Amino acid sequence: MTFSIVARQRDAWGVAVASKFLAVGAIVPHARAGVGAVATQANANASFGPRGLEMLSRGKSARETLDALLADDDAPEQRQVGIVDARGRAATHTGAKCHAWAGGRVGRGFACQGNILAGARVVDAMAEAWTASEGDLAARLLAALAAGDAAGGDRRGRQSAALLVVRAGGGYGGTTDRMLDLRSDDHAQPVAELGRMLSSWRLHFEMPTRSLALEGRVRSDVARGLRRLGYLRAGEPLTLERLDAFLDAENFEERRWPGWRVDAGVLAWLRRAAR
Repeated sequence: MTFSIVARQRDAWGVAVASKFLAVGAIVPHARAGVGAVATQANANASFGPRGLEMLSRGKSARETLDALLADDDAPEQRQVGIVDARGRAATHTGAKCHAWAGGRVGRGFACQGNILAGARVVDAMAEAWTASEGDLAARLLAALAAGDAAGGDRRGRQSAALLVVRAGGGYGGTTDRMLDLRSDDHAQPVAELGRMLSSWRLHFEMPTRSLALEGRVRSDVARGLRRLGYLRAGEPLTLERLDAFLDAENFEERRWPGWRVDAGVLAWLRRAAR
């Protein structure tokens, strides 16, 4: 009922998953920075996630962890699991009683797997997309998931998708390793919605890299956007206080620049809002 990919890229680990199942992100994906990632699905044994990460943290490889989990399980033939360890070694398992089509692919730094799929082409497309893709881990995981979805995905249809990425100190404020945890729990196009959410996450939480002086057309466009959104009254001049109030209210604190400057991403967001 699910297709997923677990992967490691440099100092980050993650899982992307989609299914004709409500809130799949609450069950399948598990990851810990510096340790690895686990996807547990089919007739999922949800304990495989935390138990698998604990085994990985003690130095077991992905294959050793997978073998130990299955050996201690009462229905391994009904389970499907993908694991990637701290070093990027990957393993996947599809039990003999998983509903067709079911299977997986393993490559350098990743494993993808699925059951009740439109066919083997789903995991083949995921593996090919992962290998061919560029960018950070989140982008590559989403590319693989989107490729599986385009190849037919879950043959029963679509309902939910999730994307989990961990990196040491990568969480909000640097206090956790949960860099991003995005879930489209009940949606007609959950993978596409996950892509929209990732774009929004990047705008709000990635470190800004470019700003523009608040002058000329830039200044007028910012003022127009703030008026359209109700942060400036008609005829009221743009001030840094009003711009700051907007940034605070819309959760753009990470994209605040000193003085009379505006973040390029925020400017683009305001221009879209003003249309």
